[in-house]
Amino acid sequence: MSDFRSGFVAIVGRPNVGKSTLINALVGSKIAITSHHPNTTRSAIRGIVHGPDFQAVLVDTPGVHKPKTLLGHRLNAVVDQSMDSVDVVIMCIPADETSGAGDIFIAQEIAKHPRAKKFAVVTKTDLISKEKLALRLAGIMALAQGFAWDEIIPVSAAIHDQIDLLNELIGKNLPQGPQYYPAGTTSDQAIEQLICEFIREAALQDVREELPHSIMVTID
Repeated sequence: MSDFRSGFVAIVGRPNVGKSTLINALVGSKIAITSHHPNTTRSAIRGIVHGPDFQAVLVDTPGVHKPKTLLGHRLNAVVDQSMDSVDVVIMCIPADETSGAGDIFIAQEIAKHPRAKKFAVVTKTDLISKEKLALRLAGIMALAQGFAWDEIIPVSAAIHDQIDLLNELIGKNLPQGPQYYPAGTTSDQAIEQLICEFIREAALQDVREELPHSIMVTID
């Protein structure tokens, strides 16, 4: 029987906690756009990680929050559907912010999906001291109510700190399975979709808060 492992991984968290930056670092290629605006990611984007004995399909999801608009409800629904069918759920929690109602809400949503392995990934660790990080990790352990974190990993995508370790831990927690995508594939998005996303990223760079940033790009 083959020892090759494969599976699906949902990356969730509040808006602007570094989910897209993390998935780009894990994949080793830019497949998800990033922006200082919340809810830049509007659909579940898949990135492919190839390890020596595993393949992980990462699903970059919109930021989760208590919805106040129809768009908010729809974005949360995308995340819930993603968590429902994955092998690992990674919750991104920024090291430089304290956890509040938003993180508690997401942890409660994660608890509704008992099948998946649950990782707490502390992002942006390059922005705080080691002493503050130690205190932050203790607080993150307490977020797990009704379940236990399978892994708690501090990382920095900006300086590629512990990204390789996180990929290794993802691979170890996947079930045995086939290779879903050919070697070298980094995303299941069509080239037209990637181009649309990169154009949208460029457009968002100059959008200010007083302007709507629900931007959609299509290519004829």
